[in-house]
Amino acid sequence: MVELDFGGIKETVITRNEFPVDKARKILKDETIAILGYGIQGRAQSLNMRDNGFNVIVGQSKKFPKNYQQALDDGWIPGETLFSLEEAAQRGTIKQYLLTDAAQKALWPTIKPTLKEGDALYFSHGFSIVYRKLTGVVPPQNIDVILVAPKGSGTSVRKNFLAGSGINSSFAVHQDFTGRAENRVKAIGIAIGSGYLFPTTFEKEVYSDLTGERGVLMGALAGIMEAQYNCLRENGHSPSEAFNETVEELTQSLIRLVDQNGMDWMYNNCSETARIGALRWKERFRDSAKPLFDSLYELVASGEEVKIVLEKSAESDYAKKLAKELEAMGNSEMWRAGKTVRSLRPDRQS
Repeated sequence: MVELDFGGIKETVITRNEFPVDKARKILKDETIAILGYGIQGRAQSLNMRDNGFNVIVGQSKKFPKNYQQALDDGWIPGETLFSLEEAAQRGTIKQYLLTDAAQKALWPTIKPTLKEGDALYFSHGFSIVYRKLTGVVPPQNIDVILVAPKGSGTSVRKNFLAGSGINSSFAVHQDFTGRAENRVKAIGIAIGSGYLFPTTFEKEVYSDLTGERGVLMGALAGIMEAQYNCLRENGHSPSEAFNETVEELTQSLIRLVDQNGMDWMYNNCSETARIGALRWKERFRDSAKPLFDSLYELVASGEEVKIVLEKSAESDYAKKLAKELEAMGNSEMWRAGKTVRSLRPDRQS
């Protein structure tokens, strides 16, 4: 383990140097890892583990032909490494429950009877366990319940693995029946290609994840982009100018500097005018946004946000409503401008 020091705040993390893939293989050598759900995370994690030499099978319902066909295209063999959800769960000793949150609730009565004493039930999100009063997902006491949560989409989990870098992941043990839960979860975290592993709890993982998705990572980011774009357009700026100043410069230049060496380094590599103004306005945006984040976190912790998710996703016309909302976003002037601007990047021109 490696001890990090964040200005006096100590944190212990696990890297592949002291916990190499070979060690993970030894710990999991007698395990059959069943991936339940070949969605974005299921696909990425299963392929990474297969490439790393672990015993992996996939459970995917034929009722979702796109996902099932993807599994076939990726080389999973029906009857050998590709099964129905229930059969894969019965065969697996570590069951990676990677269905959507709503599907985990709906299919729990099918999966629960497959849990045998000493099995491990694995999640990549604390949702179903933390909000068990709403989901009904209550595991039996004679199994391990563990979590590895990659801090990125499944697409990034796979892409970064192939690039050799990996996505950082949090890990947690909710229930340790066998006495091996911690070794199991660390081994799985390394097996899926994590850059490094840092400890959390199921509660902290889901609270931070739901806050992050609704906040900086997606909701706040999209909302603040729309606000600035609309402000510029209302003041006579062209779609091209408004989009470049709002999105293109951020994604193609500035955020890459932040990624390389941090926000302060990015500021030091911008003009003096930009730097002075940004430092002044940063505090205004922070102070105006903090009450929103406080409210958001409270709604996440209370379960109110989860109620909304489960209610909406259970509606019979949810897929149609979602498609309509996303279509409206994509067809907005801002993102139509974005499509045009992206097409003019040198690397996309023939």
